[in-house]
Amino acid sequence: MRSGVKTAKNLMTEGSILKALLFFAFPILIGNIFQQCYNIVDTAVIGNLLGDDALAAVGAAAPVYSLVISFANGMTNGFSVVIARFYGAGDTVKMKRAITFSYLLTAGISVLLTVVSMIGIKPLLVFLNTPEEIVGDTESYLRVILLFSVVTMFYNMFAGMFRAIGNSRIPLYFLVVGTVLNVVLDIVFVKFLGLGVAGAGYATVIAQAVAVALCVLAVRKKFRILEFERASLGRDKRLLGDLSVTGLSMGLMLAVVSIGSVAMQNAVNSLGKATVTAHTAARKFGDIFMLTLGTVSLSASTFASQNYGAGNMERVKKGILTSMAIGFVWSVISVICAFTVAKPVVKALTGTDSAFVMDTAVKYIRINLPFFFVLNVLLILRSSLQGLGRKLVPICGSVIELAGKFAAAFFIAPVLGYTGICFLEPAIWIVCAIVVLIDFRCFLSRSARQAS
Repeated sequence: MRSGVKTAKNLMTEGSILKALLFFAFPILIGNIFQQCYNIVDTAVIGNLLGDDALAAVGAAAPVYSLVISFANGMTNGFSVVIARFYGAGDTVKMKRAITFSYLLTAGISVLLTVVSMIGIKPLLVFLNTPEEIVGDTESYLRVILLFSVVTMFYNMFAGMFRAIGNSRIPLYFLVVGTVLNVVLDIVFVKFLGLGVAGAGYATVIAQAVAVALCVLAVRKKFRILEFERASLGRDKRLLGDLSVTGLSMGLMLAVVSIGSVAMQNAVNSLGKATVTAHTAARKFGDIFMLTLGTVSLSASTFASQNYGAGNMERVKKGILTSMAIGFVWSVISVICAFTVAKPVVKALTGTDSAFVMDTAVKYIRINLPFFFVLNVLLILRSSLQGLGRKLVPICGSVIELAGKFAAAFFIAPVLGYTGICFLEPAIWIVCAIVVLIDFRCFLSRSARQAS
């Protein structure tokens, strides 16, 4: 093993837990901030240059795109959890084989998802009652993004592999390059070339392709342990099954959540174009603050997986508690911002003069963000349980979320309108957090009995 890789391992499995989590999480957070900067610019360019209809079209596309990409990214994150476990255990042979299998599984899933998504886009948009005046732009945007979903999958596969060996800096460097390129191309394609909403899709695809190319170059030059190696393709059905089941578990977990978001979007679409625009801006605002919670939970998953592989359960428990403390502090900051800067941020995102759009977006933000304290517990425990090999309960929690969002689409929205939608997600977070908390306590009890 290369010395640089060994140092990364020691950072996660030895020494200060807080330092390990912060050093690992910080590059991921910076990368997510750059990604959110792109999303903000994307929203601002479309909203200010193309108007409310175009912004609503991108908002209507988001849950559909998220459904496909969340499943794909969940799969690759699942692969990285298995790799991290072998890395923590110091089993280089198994780790190398898991890496090689991950390449093959990622390629196969990419082809399948591309075919399915190309066939299903139009029927799904019709099913979701996408407003007629925006359905054309929504479909154009989705076809560009999903046709090249293989690029997104392979970037996330590489990023997951780097994180599995404790290196979160390399994905950051390439994400920054891709994000800056994305912003530049976004403005060029939309403003100067007049490609409309589809231009934003082309910009995203090209920028991600550059990031993938840089990942390949880094692996070839400095991280040869992450290379595809035909010699590692020995018959190992158990390992292949572990990768597939873990990947499917995380993929289905995120896909189920995204299916729920698609159902939620159906409910929002039924309330009209102005509500869709407001919801899009509100979700963008929430995403800005949620990214830190997502970063902490991802770090907790890698930390738990490596230390579980190393057989150090006490360190796993302390790492989870430390992650929750970090998330709690951020939740306080998020709530303060929800009640101080929500209005000017929504105005900057949409460029709208509509009082209805502004008030509706702010209402969602101020109802939703105070429940980040609960979401913090849910995300960290759910991710950590996946890192510890617990696959079923996190999916069950996601199924509960799915049921709640379908309830919103078919029962709550028609009766309570958008206010009911605003309160639904926090209610779901509370129920799901209770479920994963119970499972985590059961896991700790079983581990204590086995150790005694």
